[in-house]
Amino acid sequence: MSYQQLETILHPRSVAVIGATANMTSFGYSYAHHMVEYGFKGPIYFVNPNYPEILGVKTYPSVRDIPDQVDYAISCVSASQVIGVLEELAEKGVKGVHLFTARFSETGRKEAAELEQSVLKLAREKGIRLIGPNCMGVYHPKAGISFGYNLPKDSGGVGMASQSGGGASGFVHMAAMRGIRFSKVISYGNALDFTECDYLDYFIRDAETKIIILYIEGPREGERFFEMLRSAAKVKPVIVMKGGRGKAGSRMTTSHTASLAGSFRIWEDLLKQAGAVSARDFEELADLAVSFTYLPALHGNRIGVIGGGGGPSVIAAEACEEAGLDVIPIPEDMREEISRRGIPIWDWISNPVDLSIVGGSGITDIDMLRLMGRHPDFDALMVNMNEWVLYTLAYDERYANLVNQVKNYISVRDECGKPFAMVFGEQGLTADNHGDWHWKVLAEARSHLINAGVAIYPTLHRAATALNKVREYYSRDREGYQGT
Repeated sequence: MSYQQLETILHPRSVAVIGATANMTSFGYSYAHHMVEYGFKGPIYFVNPNYPEILGVKTYPSVRDIPDQVDYAISCVSASQVIGVLEELAEKGVKGVHLFTARFSETGRKEAAELEQSVLKLAREKGIRLIGPNCMGVYHPKAGISFGYNLPKDSGGVGMASQSGGGASGFVHMAAMRGIRFSKVISYGNALDFTECDYLDYFIRDAETKIIILYIEGPREGERFFEMLRSAAKVKPVIVMKGGRGKAGSRMTTSHTASLAGSFRIWEDLLKQAGAVSARDFEELADLAVSFTYLPALHGNRIGVIGGGGGPSVIAAEACEEAGLDVIPIPEDMREEISRRGIPIWDWISNPVDLSIVGGSGITDIDMLRLMGRHPDFDALMVNMNEWVLYTLAYDERYANLVNQVKNYISVRDECGKPFAMVFGEQGLTADNHGDWHWKVLAEARSHLINAGVAIYPTLHRAATALNKVREYYSRDREGYQGT
């Protein structure tokens, strides 16, 4: 039931923003702006008795003055006004309401919690489903609905349900910088009506969603949640980040969304049993989204690494080993092939490949990548091509070399068909070097890799950790999902 109701709500034919305003510092303006800016195709109705129009759109004094049916509404009014708004929306046949409106049970105040329950009771009586309250609502780029500025307008295969609105918006921005695009993102706050279980069930069934991401502070329906999680992880990667792991975080979840945080150790064990993938922070959440989006299934842990120079090669080996990957020695038949090519360091070269050794030897990092990519003993490949290495290639007369190097990596990735990770780095710029043209070249190189769908990571440790979590996910048995 909840799947079909959410499907209807997430594909509205008309939308009303209640409490829309021309005040650019207000969320009433933000939601009005997003409906126009993101190109929602159906009728848009703004409601505010103080404005004849907002952003060039006719504005109505009340919901009752809207001439037609409303499918979906966004409430930006105060908590005390929500009951009256729902009464009027029911007359317009509204199917779903996003309550951006906050200051309900998350305040810890008895009267606010009682009002929240009154809202739920009325919504159920009127057949209205609620997203929220105290949340940012829906980002559905294909439908032209957004809750944030400058979010991508093109869609992709990642679906997200998040108890945190700011976390969801920030994560979309972070992941988008690495090429990730989203089917739908739902910030659901206090989960008064639809809960994380409903959103999880929806994303399992949603054909547009290939990867499911959850940010959760405390499930409303604990037993059902883990059963749903187990079912979901059998058919799609499910990546879960838990807020409120420690004492300070637990206190914050109570005031943030009125959630109850449990023992994090128990939580981790339950996630593992369910077959979901755990992320400790938003950065790792992005790493895993990149990994499951761009990497093929990884079933083994034997990895071939282009490690950079001597020290970086040592660090690369340790990062992989600590993450659970096996940096195997160069296989003997591969070493013999290198010898037959007349490479004098055939018996010296190792894995990770030390670029300070192979330089000028007659064999290149690209050659070694191809050999490892073709060899059955290697399950995955990793290249430690950080910004400082690329920077040395980025001077005028050799700019083409940098571009060709990036293209060569992409070519090897395509030829071998194995999981291929690249460590590119993310050094920050200051005002002093912002105009340095080298950084523009590096930005272009990064864009080239992202546009080609290469999985890039800022550090060796993060790349290795993400690869191993992908391997662990695909090592589990999978079955089909029958629905709930």
